Amino acid sequence: MYRKELNERSPLRVFEQSIHGGLGPGNIGVAAGRHGVGKTAFLVGVALDDLMRGRRVLHVALDQPVEKVREYYDEIFIDLARSSGLEDVGVERLEMERSRNIHSYLGGTFSVARLREAVGFLREHAHFVPRALVIDGYDFEKGTAAGLAELRGLAGELEAEVWMSAVVHRDAPRDPRGIPEPVARLQGDISVIVSLAHDGKAVHLRLLKDHDNPDVSDLTIALDPVTMLLVRE
Repeated sequence: MYRKELNERSPLRVFEQSIHGGLGPGNIGVAAGRHGVGKTAFLVGVALDDLMRGRRVLHVALDQPVEKVREYYDEIFIDLARSSGLEDVGVERLEMERSRNIHSYLGGTFSVARLREAVGFLREHAHFVPRALVIDGYDFEKGTAAGLAELRGLAGELEAEVWMSAVVHRDAPRDPRGIPEPVARLQGDISVIVSLAHDGKAVHLRLLKDHDNPDVSDLTIALDPVTMLLVRE
């Protein structure tokens, strides 16, 4: 199988249809779930899909070093290539790495201002302009509407989509639509919210917010708990 065919068959095409064409430039999407449920795997899956469609991705890790994130990409990419019978794996992997940049901000050193500086540096010195931002490990407990609005502004300037992860605790209160805290209080600046929950067999994805649509679709995709690849249910 070649990259174009793999993209066309990806479960993420189903996901895009469910959210009326995708997240969209300048918008923020959030994958919410408990610790260890697979939020990072989901974000990496989305990023790999973008990379294999020729889009540049900036992955921002707030709780893992760069090398750990790179290993995660390698593991999921190899499993994806093996399961799909991808041709020219070495070439595709090299092309993916050229289109991806990983930054790590450990110990609470992240800010949108610092991210803006990093993006400016990449643009000026590496001619690298991301069309997708992945921010993994953002502390929504400490997050503010102003901070997310600032991030959304940066995404708009870049014409980039932003996907983030959010930790949700077992007994977190939820709003009438099922959106859990601490994400619920910041949902005004979030376009798409997906929850991840493990039932012992698979990690199921549930769409909680789809832009301004009052009714959301049922998702028919999940994460395989062994390979952590997105699959159709």
